[in-house]
Amino acid sequence: MTVLPRPADALPPKGSRTSDYDYELPEERIAQRAVEPRDASRLLVVDRRDGSMSHRTFRDIAELMPAGDVMVVNTTKVFRARLLGRRESGGPAEILLLRPIDGDHYEAMIHPGGKLRPGRFVTIAPDFRVEIVDTTPRRTRIVRLHTPGDVAGTIEQYGHVPLPPYIERPDETADAARYQTVYADQPGSVAAPTAGLHFTPDLLATLQGRGVELAHVLLHVGAGTFRPVSDDDPAQHVMHEEWCEVTPDTAQQLNAARARGNRVWAIGTTSVRTLETAVDAHGVFHPHRGDTNLFLRPPAELRGVDHLVTNFHLPKSTLVMLVAAFAGYDLTMQAYRTAVADGYRFYSYGDAMCVL
Repeated sequence: MTVLPRPADALPPKGSRTSDYDYELPEERIAQRAVEPRDASRLLVVDRRDGSMSHRTFRDIAELMPAGDVMVVNTTKVFRARLLGRRESGGPAEILLLRPIDGDHYEAMIHPGGKLRPGRFVTIAPDFRVEIVDTTPRRTRIVRLHTPGDVAGTIEQYGHVPLPPYIERPDETADAARYQTVYADQPGSVAAPTAGLHFTPDLLATLQGRGVELAHVLLHVGAGTFRPVSDDDPAQHVMHEEWCEVTPDTAQQLNAARARGNRVWAIGTTSVRTLETAVDAHGVFHPHRGDTNLFLRPPAELRGVDHLVTNFHLPKSTLVMLVAAFAGYDLTMQAYRTAVADGYRFYSYGDAMCVL
């Protein structure tokens, strides 16, 4: 039997499959440490109007933002969520705390999962043990932290900075400050909103001195943001909930900027998801406080963001799909190919991209 080729209009559109977001990245391009100073990192500027690209230094971003525009930053702070200890057998164990549930109970990811069933313990320190309590429907664990002291203080005392697994080294003293934005003030994230890592106090002062407004939102980053998309149909992927907030003052500030014709700049994908959770179909922002599981991908239309500053993300991830929803699939993948060819540094401690 002769099999006829599918007509072109029957093929899924580009950007509709997870495999469309794959790209080749040499291992040496994965940044293992951040550059100093923060704003010395590189910045790929991508213009959606004509598809042009230019190579800048991050501190040049002050020249791109007009007076009256609003720059939206996520003020979440990374806590020492990575706990390293020993199982009752003496074998090593790792627990990544995701979020508090109630008092001394947390949702967590654990390793090795098969050996840490409910009822078992991991010893972190002589005065700090973790009990595995239950398994959630999404295969994370509920754990109970046993310590005679303050739970949050004990986590900070014995926990490690939860560097992403592609940073192939233990966390160091410098990471405690460097894997935080300079404006972080509300603990609750297991990963930094990395686009914000490039800002320095001096750069923020320069921007505000030029008349750029600063607006604060909050999204506590959980492991769900980085959960791999395992199905080639992104619609089958379920995002884990993350807690976010847009205050009444911030919503009013953003609406006022839009009313006078100014633009909203989202610093990072976490700011985008928070803004898009709080904006309505008419582009009006409303206060929001609660969970979001928003998964933005083509052909979604973003209503709360006019310009985007973001780092470069993992292949086939929800984050690169979000960028494509804003910049368009073809331009996004062209920008990634350009960044690879021109030697940009990738991922959390890497360089950045600004999409106009």
